[in-house]
Amino acid sequence: MPNIYRPFPGDITQVHGIRVGQAQNTEAMTGVTVVLAPAMGATGGVSVRGAAPGTRETDLLKPGNLVENAHAVVLAGGSAFGLAAADGVMQYLERMGVGLEMNGNRVPIVPAAVLYDLEVGDGSVRPDAAMGYSACMSAAKGMSQGRVGAGTGATVGKLVVGAKPQQSGVGSASIILPEGVTVGAVAAVNAVGDVYHPATGECIGCATMEDGSRVPAEGLLTGQRAARQTLHIPAPGTNTTISVVAVDCKLTKEQCNRLADLAHDGYARTIRPVHTQMDGDTVFALATGRVSNDVNFIKLCAAASEVMARAIANAILFSQDA
Repeated sequence: MPNIYRPFPGDITQVHGIRVGQAQNTEAMTGVTVVLAPAMGATGGVSVRGAAPGTRETDLLKPGNLVENAHAVVLAGGSAFGLAAADGVMQYLERMGVGLEMNGNRVPIVPAAVLYDLEVGDGSVRPDAAMGYSACMSAAKGMSQGRVGAGTGATVGKLVVGAKPQQSGVGSASIILPEGVTVGAVAAVNAVGDVYHPATGECIGCATMEDGSRVPAEGLLTGQRAARQTLHIPAPGTNTTISVVAVDCKLTKEQCNRLADLAHDGYARTIRPVHTQMDGDTVFALATGRVSNDVNFIKLCAAASEVMARAIANAILFSQDA
């Protein structure tokens, strides 16, 4: 489909204190996207809605557990192997003197989530500690989108037999609220389902047949379209959309977890079907604390849902331009 949409503006690095670094192996079609918090860390939360997640340190972010802050979040390809990229991020942060003070030692808190891209390129090559470290070395304000980082081998639209999934990638977007709070999101979109534009509802990411015709799966799933094609059910864990939503106001750990929960509404607006047993859909939330005045939390959660939907759409729109 010709790209008739302009990408949504901004990216997650517009949030005060947030930097993003990315590294990828373009031949093996896999990579890492690292979201770095300020040196003192950011209040963290997480919400896992997919049934086949690959994650690290998510229990730590739950309310009631000791640690409040995370120093970075890692999004990576490579399935469970890709969790090793977080080791390199920890090494980088320790070298920078960043981490939780533990009797003279610094222990960086680095939650992570992975997506499955082993069958897209060379499945024997996965993100590792060296790639995670390299991503940190490139961290900056501003970031590339499309077929980079954790989205290098990402695809969407995998439910129609005989059809080819569409290339996806990493997308990001941001919104500045009237109160001066910036809300940003970054997503690596590797969904089993199709992607729809959050403003128009038009399908912008789905499988194609050999003749180039596009075949969204939604009509087949709901029985509203004659079954000229048949549905294919991929193996569990072979997909997954992973993301981070960040704000630069102060939030409690409980509020960060709720923010991550509500950011999943952005998934539901753009990915159909979503949160399936084949996806490990996960959202991390970070609050960097620049703005200390009270912010309407309902408005903040609504903005998180909107910016997440925009980031997911941007993953498709930037990949079409690549």
